[in-house]
Amino acid sequence: MQIRVIRGQKSKHNSVTQSKFIIIAIDGGAAAGKSSTSRGLSARYRLMHVDTGSFYRATTLKLMEAGIKPSNNSALTDELSALKLGTALSGNTASITINDWVPDKSIRSQAINDNVSHYAALPELRSFLLDYQRSLADVARDRGFDGLVMEGRDIGSVIFPNADLRLYLFADPAKRAQRRAKEGIADSIEKRDQMDSSRKAAPLQVPEGATLIDSSELTLDEVIDKVATIIDSIRSS
Repeated sequence: MQIRVIRGQKSKHNSVTQSKFIIIAIDGGAAAGKSSTSRGLSARYRLMHVDTGSFYRATTLKLMEAGIKPSNNSALTDELSALKLGTALSGNTASITINDWVPDKSIRSQAINDNVSHYAALPELRSFLLDYQRSLADVARDRGFDGLVMEGRDIGSVIFPNADLRLYLFADPAKRAQRRAKEGIADSIEKRDQMDSSRKAAPLQVPEGATLIDSSELTLDEVIDKVATIIDSIRSS
C-alpha cells in the first residue's frame, strides 16, 4: 500500500491563535448525527473533516467491481495490495482516493448500502486502512488546519484512542430511520448496528471515557454547541 496526497491546495486558513492542534474522534451508528456535527465543528474551528465511512464504501465498491467476495481472503489480500491510496481535499473535507479515483455518489448506491458492513467487518480491510486513517492527522497539520475531526465507528477506540476529545453520538432508532429516509437512503438501521457492533474486528462500541451525546431531541446547532463548550474548555486549558 502506498499513501500519498495527490490533490488539494494548502489551506488559506492560518491559525490566528497559538492553540494546540486538536484531534476530535466522533463515533456512533448510522444517522446519529456524526457527519453533520463533524462538518459543523470543522467550519467553526478550522478542522479538517474526515468521514471514514466513505473509505469503507469506496473500497467496498472497488472490491465488488473486481469481483472479490468477502469470503475470498487470498483474493482480497492480493487486490488490496494493488490499491494506491491518496487524499483529495475539497474545502475542509478530505476524501480518500483509490488509484487516483475520487469517490462519487456511486458509493451511496443501494448495492453499497447492502454490502458495506460485510466488507467493513473484514480484519484485512480494516488493517489495510488503519495507517492511512492515522496519517490524515499529518495531512491536516501540513495543510494548515487547526485540528482534525474524524467520524466513524472505531475512531475513539482504535484509530485515535488518545484523541483530545472522543465523542459517541446516539439517537433513538426511529429518529435515525426518519433521518435516513430524508436522505433518500434505504437501509436497516438496527441491522447495520447489530452487524457493526458484533464484528470481531474493531466493533462499533462506546470508547472508554468517551462523552456520550443523545441527539434524538436536539437540533444540529444544539449538538454542535454542546460539543463546542467542551472544545473551548480543552483549548483554553
